[in-house]
Amino acid sequence: MGKSLKRDLMCEQLAHHAAKLIAEDGIADFASAKRKAARQLGASDTQHLPSNREVEEALHSYRALYQHESHPDILHHLRTEALACMQQFSAFHPYLTGSVLNGTAGEHSDINLTLYSDDAKAVLLFMLNNKLTFEDSVWRTRLSGRDEAVPSYTLSSESSTQIHIIVLPENARHSGSRHPDTHADIAAVTKMIEDKSPNP
Repeated sequence: MGKSLKRDLMCEQLAHHAAKLIAEDGIADFASAKRKAARQLGASDTQHLPSNREVEEALHSYRALYQHESHPDILHHLRTEALACMQQFSAFHPYLTGSVLNGTAGEHSDINLTLYSDDAKAVLLFMLNNKLTFEDSVWRTRLSGRDEAVPSYTLSSESSTQIHIIVLPENARHSGSRHPDTHADIAAVTKMIEDKSPNP
């Protein structure tokens, strides 16, 4: 068996094992799941770990195969919670991103939202005025070709789901970097919930 074929097979095995760890053990981030999968499968050559996209595809397959009865309800609940939060923050043009949007989220998953405002303090004041409980932090991201630190907040929903919010400047909303597969506004999320669609 050629080296590249062996590597491809190991990569595929790692993707499926990482997907299982995310689905069954509630590991939230892909990097940790891939490293743990590599350790458990004895794959010392970790430079050939699967991409996030490959793990995402394996996770879709795993949930469809083994969690087809429970997963749609969990996803529907998370998206309904996300929509309620988006409606609350509607003045800041919220977009849903991450696993709740792409359909790979499970019961341990967080909700990820992006808000847009040129006045970063406006979001903070909105939360204080509405007496929301939150933790604040910063999130490093790439804007206009530069690494920037932007405001980040973490809230909890009524069911204790973590909701992570980052605030980007208005021009980032019009930059063309948003894609329907990776960013959904209130209308798109509403439609997904009504259609009970697993994917964006």
